[in-house]
Amino acid sequence: MKCGRREIAASFAVALALAFAVTLAAHATDTAPAWPLGLPPAPHERGTVSHALVSLGKRLFFDLRLSADGSVSCANCHEPDKAFSDGRRVSQGIAGRTGTRNAPSLFNAVFANSLFWDGRRDTLEQQALDPFVNPNEHGLANLDALVEKVRVDEPYRGAFASVFGSAKPSITAKRIGQAIAAYVRSLVAGDSPFDRYLYGGDKNALPPAAVRGLELFRGRAGCAECHVMGAQHALLSDGKFHSLGVGMEKLRGRLAELATRAVNHPKPLDHTVLQDAELAELGRFLVTRDPRDIGKFKTPSLRNVALTAPYMHNGEVATLEEAVERETYYRALTANRPLILSQDEKGDLVEFLRSLTSKMPSK
Repeated sequence: MKCGRREIAASFAVALALAFAVTLAAHATDTAPAWPLGLPPAPHERGTVSHALVSLGKRLFFDLRLSADGSVSCANCHEPDKAFSDGRRVSQGIAGRTGTRNAPSLFNAVFANSLFWDGRRDTLEQQALDPFVNPNEHGLANLDALVEKVRVDEPYRGAFASVFGSAKPSITAKRIGQAIAAYVRSLVAGDSPFDRYLYGGDKNALPPAAVRGLELFRGRAGCAECHVMGAQHALLSDGKFHSLGVGMEKLRGRLAELATRAVNHPKPLDHTVLQDAELAELGRFLVTRDPRDIGKFKTPSLRNVALTAPYMHNGEVATLEEAVERETYYRALTANRPLILSQDEKGDLVEFLRSLTSKMPSK
């Protein structure tokens, strides 16, 4: 009888432990953020970073002190509630200085093969550091000045030592770039009404106008040729460079002169882009020096596009309605065939574009 009691007690203990383990597993599943519907599988590099590194990158991203006058952080041009864009025609840095480019959303940058409108950087680690030393953005003299601003902060010293180890120096420009890049890679957005309709099988997720717009987008309007949709997921960009003629009208008759000036320009490329409005309009050419790339810019993703006005690389298009008009016009020109859409059809396209909005993260 005593042996039986011990066996019962042991069985009960095992059952209790199993139940506790199942509860913990269920809790972990409930609290872990699900990968957003409609996105490709997460790239390998995103899954290998620690939460501590992402948290450190977030602190750096929102820190106003990391600018020449203490007025600008990365978040000034990439605001969470604007899908990590800024709502301005062109971005604004220290002392109210403006650049030449509209701030793109950072959502889903983890999937990007090139960064900036002209693709001048290949990795988020490289991209993250450029604004700190651009006179029209954070305005620091050099990366050593950035490192010093971080080093004098005791909480940062502790955080960097914890993430990267206590070997000296634990704070370097490279590691600052790594931390910010890790945070940016964490910014993913899917699970919009469009995703729930197309990839989740919820036929009530879109209103009829948006469904008609989706059909036009993938069909006669030809938008999905560049803003690509796959069978299982959609980044809504081909990641390539195209010209819609935006900004080129004012350069007509002067392209040879401007191309020559660009090739011989003495300043660093990112300084040239944000300080010389005419050369900035040459787009991808500034990187490749290939005349075929004059006026070409990277296809932006259309996810959350309703939150990121104004549009185009220079912010000259104010509304979604105007963007649809502009795209329709140039698509007809480049395809060498007329594309005639009624006002109702254009309205349907706008309704579809609004359906690409995901839930914004909390700050």
